[in-house]
Amino acid sequence: MDFATLSAFKPSRYEEAADSYRATGDMARAAKDTVDNQICAGIRNRLRGEAAGAALQQLRELSKNLHYVQVECGIVSTALNGFAFDMAVAKRKLEAAIEDARAGNCMVNANGSVSYPAGHKPGVAEFTEGGTVTGSAGGSPMSDALERQAVSIHPNPHYGAALGYANRIADALEEGGDADAKWAPRLRALTADDDLVVSARDWVDAKSDTGGVRRAADPYLDTIAARPKNGTPEENAEWWKGLTPEQRADLLAVDPGGIGATNGLPSDIRDEANRMVLAETRAAYRLELDAIPKEPIKYAANPSGGYPAAVITSAWQEWRDKYGDRKAGLEGALKGMDAIQARFDRTGQAGLGEAYLLGFDPTGLGDGRVILATGNPDLADHVGVYVPGTFAGIESIGDGDDHGDLGRGDRLWAESSRLAPGQKVSTVTWLDYNAPDSIVPQATRGQYAEEGGPRLYDFLQGSRVAQEDTDGARAHTTVIGHSYGSTVVGVSAQSGSWDHSEAVDDFVFVGSPGVQADHAADLGIGTDHVWAMGGPWDDQVVRQGGRFMGLGDKGTIPTDESFGGRVMKSDSGGHSGFWDKESLSIRNQAAVIAGRYGQVELE
Repeated sequence: MDFATLSAFKPSRYEEAADSYRATGDMARAAKDTVDNQICAGIRNRLRGEAAGAALQQLRELSKNLHYVQVECGIVSTALNGFAFDMAVAKRKLEAAIEDARAGNCMVNANGSVSYPAGHKPGVAEFTEGGTVTGSAGGSPMSDALERQAVSIHPNPHYGAALGYANRIADALEEGGDADAKWAPRLRALTADDDLVVSARDWVDAKSDTGGVRRAADPYLDTIAARPKNGTPEENAEWWKGLTPEQRADLLAVDPGGIGATNGLPSDIRDEANRMVLAETRAAYRLELDAIPKEPIKYAANPSGGYPAAVITSAWQEWRDKYGDRKAGLEGALKGMDAIQARFDRTGQAGLGEAYLLGFDPTGLGDGRVILATGNPDLADHVGVYVPGTFAGIESIGDGDDHGDLGRGDRLWAESSRLAPGQKVSTVTWLDYNAPDSIVPQATRGQYAEEGGPRLYDFLQGSRVAQEDTDGARAHTTVIGHSYGSTVVGVSAQSGSWDHSEAVDDFVFVGSPGVQADHAADLGIGTDHVWAMGGPWDDQVVRQGGRFMGLGDKGTIPTDESFGGRVMKSDSGGHSGFWDKESLSIRNQAAVIAGRYGQVELE
């Protein structure tokens, strides 16, 4: 880079361009939300038929395009800010060298050389004429030594200072050139296909772009206050509030996974971040799955002609050893990601509220982690947090005719909203722990709850902080634990150093094998706010099994009279019927969520 270019460079122009890209990304996000949560929701709620279905499909593609524009604009904005920062550092060094040269009676020339005046050393009467020197950047120890020697023997005392200024100018020019060389290919790479189809390859490229920009922008990003390491939700919230809108947007663009997993941040921010991660991860998994060779024929005729008539082929065995487990893992994770997307696509159906993805990691904690809310919990009057039990995982989160655990959260929202007219309700399906994969031996052990309980504790505290930061008050909050999930809830209630009643008003234990507590009073919110329900099959198998295995302290479980809670009536015929539509079981849970305690039917 030459002297004239760096002298004339205006970082503010690139920062302004970054602001424009960020504004464009914000407009794309707003348009996407309008398409998803108003236009599509209206069609789903009011129209039927082939034309409506075709329109929804086209609108989903438009939404995907807008989402991609939002993500790419965020990356470009951060890249421009990073480039402007690097160039500004180089320019400040150049300007400081020029200013110091002028103060030292030297003149900086148009090519970056430095002219110095005539002068003489102390004790020498004769003046030595002035001259001009050109600096060099990044000298070696040998060249530095030679330079010092030249300065010491030069008869003009201004020579050494001028050479120092010239070297500083050369260093600044080299730094500016390095920044230009670093960012030019990064910025050129931020291009998209000139079509209207956002493919899996496009999303994978976006993720690659994000990684490249993040690495290149490290010097700039290091100037932004770092997210607190192992911070409490309060610390996380204070950190986020202390950032400028520009800094928030840049961190969201280059670290969506970290932002989306941080308790205490606003739910709409976490949702935005996690949707980026979902789109990119889903695309990467799809491409990887498609690249796996087709499964060979498994059985072939026995070449010996004996028994058995068919044997497993060596080609299939090799394929299974190399690809079998990975293919199954990819298919399972994609099944869960498809279920999450399907939940997004159901918004508005029968009035169903907007979805907020508050946590997502397809590989985290063993079976993947998903936290998905119906309705914004930060703005709600009533929040219900549902914690599923054994066998829960990302692969099965949407299983069943009623959409599995995600569907249970939706039905709780619908029933609770019906009981709380004029008020806002949010229900959260919280799968942020490693649920047991078997009844025996895993679900008979307390370790899964001991690991998951503190995570739930932090989430609930974070939800409280986000609610209070939004409107100064927290929502009436109910935590529902099903089966082994109730054990997680029980451990959560006994975790941490703060009063649990600051964040939770009611606990509901459904089909519980025990909550690691001897009495409802141990849970810290008052026995009148600890609820339980069971069913006939569930009573014989799950609850008594938990009692026998000791998941309840001293063999006590929440439906026992001695536990001291309030036992609700249930019409569930099995361990999974507590969320059946129009059932007494779901009405009772919804009444607690809505704070309509007088409508709860007790045993």
